[in-house]
Amino acid sequence: MHNITRRAIGQGALSLAMLGGPLLGSPALAQSDPLPLWNDGAARRAILAFVAAATTPGTPDFVPPDQRIAVFDNDGTLWPEQPMYGQLAFALDRVRALAPLNPAWKNRQPFKAVLDGDLKALAEAGERGLVELVMAAHAGMTASDFTGIVERWLASARHPHFGRPYTDLAYQPMLEVMAYLRANGFRTFIVSGGGVEFMRPWTERVYGVPPGQVIGSSIKTRFEMRDGRPELFRLPEIDFIDDGPGKPVGINAHIGQRPVAAFGNSDGDLQMLQWTTLAGRRSLGVLIHHTDAAREFAYDRDSEFGRLDKALDAAPGNGWSIVNMKDDWKQVFAFDR
Repeated sequence: MHNITRRAIGQGALSLAMLGGPLLGSPALAQSDPLPLWNDGAARRAILAFVAAATTPGTPDFVPPDQRIAVFDNDGTLWPEQPMYGQLAFALDRVRALAPLNPAWKNRQPFKAVLDGDLKALAEAGERGLVELVMAAHAGMTASDFTGIVERWLASARHPHFGRPYTDLAYQPMLEVMAYLRANGFRTFIVSGGGVEFMRPWTERVYGVPPGQVIGSSIKTRFEMRDGRPELFRLPEIDFIDDGPGKPVGINAHIGQRPVAAFGNSDGDLQMLQWTTLAGRRSLGVLIHHTDAAREFAYDRDSEFGRLDKALDAAPGNGWSIVNMKDDWKQVFAFDR
């Protein structure tokens, strides 16, 4: 992905991002085209205008460097969530493999839906159902064992529509935005309903977001000494659901500061955008609207996964920018030509 990222963003932004960003307090990075994969539209202009205002000292909208926090949903915002969430595909594979050892799953939801191939029932189970599947299939092991399972699955699994590894499916225009923000002194965080330990093994190499800047749903863990070794064991209990109203709670608990920019794509991101943008100061709220059936998928109000309904209605009144994927992005994936 690194060679793709270098091509996708301006060399100046990449060099500064690698060096840790520009001098703190400096105005927005001057580049001939900091977002080359974006068509000139309202969403692109809103991003550029916000960064320029936030990084210009002495102006009312200047944001001190230690307050420059941008949060991003993952599924549907940074990579695809259709025909199902990536972590759901991961959980399904594991549940099917363990089903012969758990005959009671045949009559218990959401496991029954997995074994019956009932995607509608799985979607209705929501993030809590997803966490329950992961909890049952991956509890009773160490955190490091779970990381190994995730990495092996990512190495072998292929997206059912694109036929490529999931980690090849990062949205290139969003990688540009993240790099542009980091080059201008912002810290970028992922705030997802997906499992935090599912995402942390790969977010840095795919998005440039280190594990410590990933917030997600979790199951409980317990510290134990076994055979003289300290281990964290995953327990079959839900700890936290980082979705909907849980997202601002997770942000506050893990970051301790209110973001000034938020990017999402569904009703699960509504409260995160409200928390970020309705604080009485200039901010940036962005919704990715999936309108491109040719290059990706087209869906919104009626989708089983990533429904965009209430947040879409709330966007105009709250001043949030809506990205029309079909019209605003010149390229979606690295393999688009």
